[in-house]
Amino acid sequence: MDIVINENVKEAILSGYCKNPHELLGMHHIDGKTVICAYIPEAAEIDVISPSDGLPEKMHKHDGRGFFVLVRDEPFESNLYKFRVKNCTGHIFETYDPYSFWPTISDYDLYLFNEGNHHRIYEKLGAHPREINGVKGTSFCVWAPNAKRVSVVGTFNQWDGRRHQMRMMGSSGVWELFIPGVIKNDIYKYEIKTPFNEIYLKADPYAFYAEKPPKTASKVYDLDNYEWTDGAWMRRRDRESTFDKPVNIYEVHLGSWRQEPDPDPDSETGFRPLSYRQLAEQLIPYAKEMGYTHLELLPVMEHPYAGSWGYQVTGYYALTARYGTPEDFKYFVDTCHNNGLGVILDWVPAHFPKDGHGLARFDGTALYEHEDKRRGEHWEWGTHIFNFGRHEVKNFLISNALYWFDVYHIDGFRVDAVAFMLYLDYGRKEGEWIPNRYGGRENLEAIDFLRHLNTVVYKYYPNILMIAEESTSWPMVTRPVHDGGLGFSHKWNMGWMNDFLKYMSMDSIYRKHHQNLITFSFMYAWSENF
Repeated sequence: MDIVINENVKEAILSGYCKNPHELLGMHHIDGKTVICAYIPEAAEIDVISPSDGLPEKMHKHDGRGFFVLVRDEPFESNLYKFRVKNCTGHIFETYDPYSFWPTISDYDLYLFNEGNHHRIYEKLGAHPREINGVKGTSFCVWAPNAKRVSVVGTFNQWDGRRHQMRMMGSSGVWELFIPGVIKNDIYKYEIKTPFNEIYLKADPYAFYAEKPPKTASKVYDLDNYEWTDGAWMRRRDRESTFDKPVNIYEVHLGSWRQEPDPDPDSETGFRPLSYRQLAEQLIPYAKEMGYTHLELLPVMEHPYAGSWGYQVTGYYALTARYGTPEDFKYFVDTCHNNGLGVILDWVPAHFPKDGHGLARFDGTALYEHEDKRRGEHWEWGTHIFNFGRHEVKNFLISNALYWFDVYHIDGFRVDAVAFMLYLDYGRKEGEWIPNRYGGRENLEAIDFLRHLNTVVYKYYPNILMIAEESTSWPMVTRPVHDGGLGFSHKWNMGWMNDFLKYMSMDSIYRKHHQNLITFSFMYAWSENF
């Protein structure tokens, strides 16, 4: 070889702390030569297959750790060359070079994301099957600004984090890589090298689907996979206000509503929950017969612990695999709409669990949460609290809200734990919380987030339901943002619910002395849209 390889960059790649491996890997023009560099640790030999005539050219093993170089006098006609790799066991395989493709996310996308205003960032971050110049594969993008290195690992590379190292896009904190040959249903995670040289394996925060718990890997998935038949419902929803129609909601946990015998001999209970399609056949006729207008589903986002009923979410964009596939859930929603039933989802933007594969300490730092536990931890629930003051975190949540309306045609959210979000001292003892910048107990960042959330959602979907689970005397929860309110359409009447349950729990002989439990709600019934 008569060219000089940048040894500093090479060593950074081989040692696993390079933030731009594309600077050296792939095809480059150096000193009038065409230079192709590859790092495949298990390779014994690599040939470069010409995209024009298919002829092989042997690469030189520049470093015994698996770094190969080919120098040519003439450039290839295109960057669609392949590697023919013979590994140390004698196995031979061919692959396109992942470092020969341009970025799959634009500078404008990154600008909007860092600003907190990319309303559909889920279309860019995460894993997206696509075809580039006739090459099928998957583009991966993940936000991990403090990581030393991020790699995509999965069954396609034997979970080897040395193989598919990503590049950081400028100062955005977003890492990107297109991997040829990775297809729908391939499982993957991100291997993250933290600022403290720890190695984390993290599920994709923007993954559309995941393995069925207790497994935790993300799955490559394509959501353009269902033909909707609810056009009449959607058109009617667009033109009719939710305030002009009666609402009667049936709240249901899909996993326990009804179960069937489980043929698995290792089943703990002998029963298993119904699938999304079975629920469409059984739950929908029941709800119609009972006169309900809407089904409200406890969280269907992926969560590791079934006992949480879905309220400890690790995959905000991933439909839980417990009951079927995204296509199956679309069929469930479609069938609801075709039978005159709306679908409301419980949504949990207040907190998230500490599971190692989830959002907690995602890149080795407090990324989605606060560093100070007095702001970043919920003591009673044992969960982390979102940092609503960080643009990218707000963008993650607001885009997630739109995602469920865009992709799954849902009709509303019941937003969980709004009361907890509004107050810094909610459920905390003295010394367990930090006042806001004015010395008060109001969570100013969360208030701004909720107002921004409702403004954005109603910009795109003016006639859906945004219901706050809020149990305090906070004023104007259901007033418009431009009037100083939080912008929700409705407030969950938890006071009446608790009063009614207390009343019904009494022996009938004593109820006549406690009729005030039934009538007290009239004292505040018109202060909000309950």
